[in-house]
Amino acid sequence: MAGMSLQDLEDKMGKYVSRQTLHKYEQGTLKPDSKALYAIAKALGVAVDYFVSESTLHVELDKVEYRKFSTKISKIEQVSIEERAKECFTRYFELEQLINSAVKAEYFTYEKVITTAEDAEDAAKELRNSWKLGYDPIPDVVEMLEDKGYKVIELDAPEGFDGMKADVGDKKVIVLKKFKQEGEDVVRKRLTALQELAHHSLEFSKNLTHREEEKLCHAFASAILYPADMAIRELSKDRFHFYQNELKLIKERWGISYTAVFARALQLEIIGDYIYKKFNIGYKAKKLHLNEPGRFMSREKPVRMERLVYIGLSKEILTVNEAAYYLGMSTWKFREQLQQIV
Repeated sequence: MAGMSLQDLEDKMGKYVSRQTLHKYEQGTLKPDSKALYAIAKALGVAVDYFVSESTLHVELDKVEYRKFSTKISKIEQVSIEERAKECFTRYFELEQLINSAVKAEYFTYEKVITTAEDAEDAAKELRNSWKLGYDPIPDVVEMLEDKGYKVIELDAPEGFDGMKADVGDKKVIVLKKFKQEGEDVVRKRLTALQELAHHSLEFSKNLTHREEEKLCHAFASAILYPADMAIRELSKDRFHFYQNELKLIKERWGISYTAVFARALQLEIIGDYIYKKFNIGYKAKKLHLNEPGRFMSREKPVRMERLVYIGLSKEILTVNEAAYYLGMSTWKFREQLQQIV
């Protein structure tokens, strides 16, 4: 989970416990005393409770897919992400059982095989109809997915990671990258969440490359965020120029980036290849990719698991220690933020 070897762990602990002894702990041939256990927990960034709690569930990730098929994350980083996801989903599903609060899932499925961008467009229209979204902007994509029964979590992750989807039994789960700081631009996260939804919901032609499949996931996600009828009405074919302030207004209304707006305009034949290339050149020349102006006012943060914890506390199903465990934080840190009103 930490992406460390036994040697890395020995070094981080200041050689307080040798690599050979750590190996014996792993194999179960030797048990650490309380001081060694505390040192290991501190080095790995987990609570001591992690090593002594017994889970009633065994979670395995199936049909794992990442947003991008690339070498931007190493094998060690990939294993770390998947192991931490398994640990978090184990706590999530245990909590659901304790609170007896499982939500009936309304997963979106699309029967037609996706081969072209037009197919992805049709699938997006079907989703908006099925989920009764109309033509309005989606206030919070992550909240919408949680309401439909998808299990969404966030993890600290390296730069090369955006998102991942997987199945856990009959449950559909999504992992997103946690923001490093509050106030980060949420539009990329919205698009990532919907691209993972595409991997869950759509069946792609076997003749497509992974890169082509990812482009169709992007087209599907963009079409959900910015419906065709509204894009055609707002962008309009009969024009000679696009202005940054206009794109900022679109971003702030629909929660979609400038680049996704132009990809959308190209797909809908509002613009041609020449204008699209010219936009991309200008976008990079102005360094807009480093800090794109405009903010969409949305949290895009999974909160269902945290809400379940507070329900458990309010019904006295959970103790404060157990609540902290399910949220993956230390008891003292959880107590710090716990403010009972009634």
